[in-house]
Amino acid sequence: MSLILKAANNILAHSAQIVFKNHGIDISNPDIHIFPGFADVHVHLREPGFSFKETVKTGSRAAAAGGYAAVCTMPNLDPVPDSVEHLKKQLDIIERDACISVLPFGAITVGEKGETLSDMEGMSPYVVGFSDDGRGVADADVMRRAMEKAKSLNKIISAHCEDMTLVNGGYIHAGAYARAHGHTGIPSSSEWRQIERDIELAAATGCAYHVCHVSAKESVELIRQAKRSGVDITCETAPHYLTLTENDLKEDGRFKMNPPLRTPDDRDALIEALRDGTVDMIATDHAPHTREEKSRGLRGSAMGIVGLETAFPVLYTRLVKTGKITLERLVEAMSDAPAKRFKIDISGCFSAFDLSKSYRIDPEKFESMGRATPFEGDIVYGKRLLTVYKGETV
Repeated sequence: MSLILKAANNILAHSAQIVFKNHGIDISNPDIHIFPGFADVHVHLREPGFSFKETVKTGSRAAAAGGYAAVCTMPNLDPVPDSVEHLKKQLDIIERDACISVLPFGAITVGEKGETLSDMEGMSPYVVGFSDDGRGVADADVMRRAMEKAKSLNKIISAHCEDMTLVNGGYIHAGAYARAHGHTGIPSSSEWRQIERDIELAAATGCAYHVCHVSAKESVELIRQAKRSGVDITCETAPHYLTLTENDLKEDGRFKMNPPLRTPDDRDALIEALRDGTVDMIATDHAPHTREEKSRGLRGSAMGIVGLETAFPVLYTRLVKTGKITLERLVEAMSDAPAKRFKIDISGCFSAFDLSKSYRIDPEKFESMGRATPFEGDIVYGKRLLTVYKGETV
């Protein structure tokens, strides 16, 4: 029996043990591990406004299928949740359709336009934090005022860091693959320059600051130094940045996301940062699109891939089984760390995985409406057997 299984059993309610037994899951089997429910602080469930891509119902089912007990949804919706009135449309859908905890972010600015602060105070009781994800807040004064307001409300700012003046129309990493295949590249500086600015603002305001989807080695080092200097900063990276690089790119939309896959040096820096705690947690940035939107190659496809149903098996197979990180660290980064930072209640939530079981990733079997994953066809280990949410099987 693994250390994680022993720790889980110490807090696993008797009723939950009965659930596993009733489903024929032998928790004494050393290959079967019971984990606390995972928490993903960066997903796109597309509702309201874009239900042709994903819905709260399909997205929360996809999360449960991946072992998640809670997900935090980003605000690039229609309407943008920038007021209580707009937020209520999303909350009503969540109340009706979600099978696990779905916790929304409120927008930092009205319409995510980066100009006028949203009704942060009014939304504060109903949101997990504030973000303009999908866009970087370009105006430093607007971001400073947002941080000051978030600080007064005891809420976190979760920042999409992207300086659009440096992107120059790029859509994959500005590296060897882009040069060899005639693509327009996005430099790493478009990410780390805005992180550098925001760190200064977070230090000045005392705001709880979180960096979304870190992809570059320069970003890692800035965050490491900020932590050492006492800034209240955390960050996330995604499974694809920990396991893939520009060397894995193909002329296929399922390899296109923002930020893009970068170099082996960037990937290695992220793995080391995950090991030493500079990278606090792993979030999928689950971002479903229609088949047509992802069928236009690297140049024309929409940015974004799905990841809720593949995150644990991909990371277990590529990082844990290869000895790059421990199983305990992976589970901490997918469960305990995000739950603590974002004050997410995952008590009474568990998942069971058989780590000896391998299978081929087949997007046609996903619960998500999205099908675009760079891991399509990969053989992975770690088959989810069951997810228990608040004592109930989901």
